[in-house]
Amino acid sequence: MKKHAIIPIFIPHRGCPHDCVFCNQRKITAHEASDTPQSVSETIDTWLTTLAEVPTVEVAFYGGSFTALPMEEQSAYLSIAQGYKTRGQIQRIHLSTRPDYIDQTVLDNLKAYGVDVIELGVQSFDETVLRSAGRGHGSACVYQASQLIQAYGFTLGIQLMIGLPGDTMETCLYSARETVRIGPSIARLYPTIVIRDTPLYDMCLSGAYDALALEDAVCRTAAMYRILTGAGINVIRVGLKSSDILAGEHTVLGDTFHPAFRQLVEGKIAREDICRKLDALPAGSTHILCAANPRSFSNLIGHKACNRQYFSAMYPEIQLRYQADPSLPEGVYTIFSGTIH
Repeated sequence: MKKHAIIPIFIPHRGCPHDCVFCNQRKITAHEASDTPQSVSETIDTWLTTLAEVPTVEVAFYGGSFTALPMEEQSAYLSIAQGYKTRGQIQRIHLSTRPDYIDQTVLDNLKAYGVDVIELGVQSFDETVLRSAGRGHGSACVYQASQLIQAYGFTLGIQLMIGLPGDTMETCLYSARETVRIGPSIARLYPTIVIRDTPLYDMCLSGAYDALALEDAVCRTAAMYRILTGAGINVIRVGLKSSDILAGEHTVLGDTFHPAFRQLVEGKIAREDICRKLDALPAGSTHILCAANPRSFSNLIGHKACNRQYFSAMYPEIQLRYQADPSLPEGVYTIFSGTIH
């Protein structure tokens, strides 16, 4: 049975006065119009008809900078969600916003309406990357906002982007390490997608910006993922889903959008872990069992069996077998030597 479900309420680009180079919220969310306070109840009611057996349901406000909305409009949205929470029909209220639209007045209001989770669209901690992306703020407000959110007792989330103008592997790793230093409960990792009708799209066409190759995006994201999960941060999203991108010709440039991007990242981590163990085997090893938890087994095999094919090509002298092992923790990939019967 599904244990957790999210009812999404979309407010594309509402409240945000900034035009970041990567942003076209109407295409990102595949919604031309935002939900109004009057339509929120209808949206929630529709979703709840399919979620009767789900123990944890949350209403999440996505697509814009929620706390940049006028306070009365924030309250209009939140009062509706709070009613469902008070009646026990939902368990959590979740929203996303910018770090430069967080202060005590804002948080007092969110607390009054029972908000549980606040995600900050941080994107990067590097000052040059933030300027190049047109974020309109520096990293100082990220630390300030994060500290305030945690002091108020909210669950903090941080969203990071990979491959913005000026970004490098080093700045990506720096952002991941600074995220660990702040200590959020959850994080999201998004490769930069070049979407039509954005400044970044024009920069790409003019040659002022080169979109990351898919392999590079996977490599950087995997390294960041290791840092975050190694610190106990739950990475709840890696890459955009197909439904997050508005279908249509020329919607995106480059190849950083992949419908299985998370599996590519987790598969790369699995490949690296297994290769490290295979390379350390004594000379003459010929029979090896590769194992992972059932929930991680598809990552061990790789997207479209790419890892299995890679291991066969790189270690032709070893007979490899693959097995799901429930005794292993998720995300742990290991090998056992011995004769295969």
